[in-house]
Amino acid sequence: MSEDAKWYVVHTYSGYENKVKANLEKIVENRSMQEYILDIVVPMEEQIEIKDGKKKATLKKVFPGYVLVKMIMSDESWYVVRNTRGVTGFVGPGSKPVPLTDEEVKAMGVEEFAPVVDYEVGDNVRVVSGPLENFIGLVEEINMEKRKVRVAVSMFGRETPVELELVQISKI
Repeated sequence: MSEDAKWYVVHTYSGYENKVKANLEKIVENRSMQEYILDIVVPMEEQIEIKDGKKKATLKKVFPGYVLVKMIMSDESWYVVRNTRGVTGFVGPGSKPVPLTDEEVKAMGVEEFAPVVDYEVGDNVRVVSGPLENFIGLVEEINMEKRKVRVAVSMFGRETPVELELVQISKI
């Protein structure tokens, strides 16, 4: 069944890409549509900025205003994605969504992106980007499919689990 799934490009309000991804993931979970909507990606690339003489790695959206969704197109899955808050529509002529070709998917590096992680559950890590930058934590869980890692970070004297992107932490 999942081999019928194709990548579609969804247009969003600018700046709403991550919100759309989060909303869509919630809807998929609530409606048990994991078989139809398999993956939601906001393509990001790391950019090195130099600020005040210091190198800083930041994640920038590769296609601002767009979210990629791997799904099996059906009336219901189309409706769910199309009516997610922040979504303005699918990319394609008229209202007909057009799936990306395998070549386009490869060129975008969406599926081949399997980050190499040099840490494992139980390792101490440092947060290297985001609002918790420079916090130290302990890896509790690594989810390669969702490209997320759960880290227990000490905040205000308490251990607090936080979910981060795989690239937001590095092993100490």
